Amino acid sequence: MKLIYQGKTKDVYSLENGNVMLKFKDDCTGKDGVFDPGENSVGLTIEGIGKANLQTSIYYFELLKKEGIKTHYVSADIENATMEVLPGKVFGHGLEVICRLVATGSFVRRYGEYIADGTKLEGGYVECTFKNDAKGDPLVTAEGLAALGVMSEKMFAEMKAQTLKITKIIADDLKTLGLDLWDIKFEFGYNGDEVILIDEIASGNMRVYKDGKIVDPVELTKIINNR
Repeated sequence: MKLIYQGKTKDVYSLENGNVMLKFKDDCTGKDGVFDPGENSVGLTIEGIGKANLQTSIYYFELLKKEGIKTHYVSADIENATMEVLPGKVFGHGLEVICRLVATGSFVRRYGEYIADGTKLEGGYVECTFKNDAKGDPLVTAEGLAALGVMSEKMFAEMKAQTLKITKIIADDLKTLGLDLWDIKFEFGYNGDEVILIDEIASGNMRVYKDGKIVDPVELTKIINNR
């Protein structure tokens, strides 16, 4: 394997068969030794969290596969904390796609004069940000992505449709555990002409509540994996 990229929580290797290998690490984003998925730098190491996040990702990728949704997922080895995936090129320098089912967090900080925290967003609200730590991950519209040559509006429509469908599948699954999904973050790329879900589906990318209280991402991982 050839190392092609070192990320905060995963390393990326190229494989001889043309696919890519993701190596999940125990490094976590956070600050002052406290885990925080919203932070942009590694703040601590939690032993075993890499394998645990991989296990969660496998569960949801397999669930999406059963629902007929194609992703970059090929196979995984939990013992070695690795996942083989299709080579998916990112849009631009990286694009994050957030689906919001309930208004909270940065959404309310931006639009609080129009909407109260905890308000349901019927049908789900999809927004995109560029992955750019220095600029605070700026928002970008479908028209903006097309004007910048990042993706066509047709590709955006396909990505949005997939996002809403995937979010509903995950939300319905969490509901069986007595959990409410408020929002979730994805990454998409393209494999040939296909827009597909890439990266991971882990607890650190979700905001989940139980009985009106937010569930810590590490605890959420345990709940999902130990069902």
